Amino acid sequence: MELSTSMIIPVAPAGYKSGFVGIIGRPNVGKSTLMNQLVGQKIAITSPVAQTTRNRLRGILTTEAAQMIFVDTPGIHKPHHQLGKVLVQNAKIAIQSVDVVLLVVDGSVIAGGGDRYIIDLLNKIHIPVILGLNKLDLQPQDHEEIEASYHQLIAPHSWQIVKFSALTGEGVEGLQDLLIEHLEAGPYYYPPDLVTDQPERFIMGELIREQILLLTREEIPHSVAIAIDRVEEETTITRILATIHVERSSQKGIIIGKGGNMLK
Repeated sequence: MELSTSMIIPVAPAGYKSGFVGIIGRPNVGKSTLMNQLVGQKIAITSPVAQTTRNRLRGILTTEAAQMIFVDTPGIHKPHHQLGKVLVQNAKIAIQSVDVVLLVVDGSVIAGGGDRYIIDLLNKIHIPVILGLNKLDLQPQDHEEIEASYHQLIAPHSWQIVKFSALTGEGVEGLQDLLIEHLEAGPYYYPPDLVTDQPERFIMGELIREQILLLTREEIPHSVAIAIDRVEEETTITRILATIHVERSSQKGIIIGKGGNMLK
């Protein structure tokens, strides 16, 4: 897994643009999938389990015209427990220092109260917002009604709307162009070949955590933690020795599985 080949930051040419883009939205609307699509590499884990994203992961896309730093955030919703409150607060903090906010919504369903809750939060900040209708690939029969519901929801604002599929990549290039329009001239913040600000071992741990959440669903809480103990790089394979930390001893059996089948 090679995330960067150089730590040298060159001088940006005249007229070059750069800036930070905050990606927010309800849980499971495809924010992490979009992040991976934008940077062209899997750096953010995805899972059907709500609020899989716990950290403010940054993805970096460098083109000939601009360098965009994407800040992926935990899904925002009205929290019902302490962990939820912390994750939502982290998301709020993350968007305070970005140049443009990309609000990602599920474009295959009509806008609801959860979307309205986030829009109310965005009313309190003075940062440009782009509304992104994800899941263009699903093409529901009532797509016109769905789009109308979002237009109605953001009627008081002059937000631009863009449609795309984070899964297939359709429309993502147009989204990139629109985001660049909202950026100012600026320097390279990171080396051009870097795709994330997180160390390689962090990404390894996140990929392991992704598999745990996919295999166990709600049986194992988000508090599961991964410690990378050793990494052995060979010609055709990378071997990773990791320790999985859980809250209770009873959860060890779930992680191991019957006859160790979860570890195979």
